[in-house]
Amino acid sequence: MKIFSIADLHLSFNENIDKPMDIFGTGWNMHTDRLKAAWTELVSDEDIVVIPGDSSWAMKLDEAIADLDWIHELPGTKLISKGNHDLWWGRINYLNSLYDDIIFLQNECYYIESMNTVICATRGWPYPGSDEYTDHDEKIYSRELLRLRMGLDAAKEKAPGAEIIVALHYPPSGSDGHETEFTSMMESYGVKTCVYGHLHGAVAFGKGIKGQYRGVEYKLVSLDYLGGIPKLIKDDAC
Repeated sequence: MKIFSIADLHLSFNENIDKPMDIFGTGWNMHTDRLKAAWTELVSDEDIVVIPGDSSWAMKLDEAIADLDWIHELPGTKLISKGNHDLWWGRINYLNSLYDDIIFLQNECYYIESMNTVICATRGWPYPGSDEYTDHDEKIYSRELLRLRMGLDAAKEKAPGAEIIVALHYPPSGSDGHETEFTSMMESYGVKTCVYGHLHGAVAFGKGIKGQYRGVEYKLVSLDYLGGIPKLIKDDAC
């Protein structure tokens, strides 16, 4: 079994949604075709793929079904969390009734017993001091911190001693690795790996934390950064 991750699929298979991604640069040319080819080659039905937000451009859930069906047809179990563009996101219990191979993660965790690994996820939010943060963001930022804590508490209760992977949509810190409430929380819970997306384009890629900082390994997994190839996060054969 392996765990992969890739964020920001930005799908728009609904015929009423016109959101061509190639207008954002060559990294998005035929991105769904390239993603499907790479995913099918790398991922087996026994594997896990973590998708940290921005799966669909849809505004409503019925509009997102075409995109979720497309994900459903790909190999593996998919763990999807919310991004800033996932306006279709609805009641978590209802979402989790739709597919047998897609788990929508919020305020909870997903335990992979065979790998002794637990995955927690939330959207995250721009952190104080980042370019996007304003005073109006404080309420949402605090709520996202609470949601992450709920997932981490669930992980500690469900699987004490298990390896913890956190998926965020927004980067939890900048490229200098300075401490934020997100990074300090992950450190305090002993998180091993944090994956995130949201950043697009060469300039933005350099703005997120990457590598090892105070015991946590940070990985940017936005689709254009990865060239449309899901990133291997953990392999139980290693």
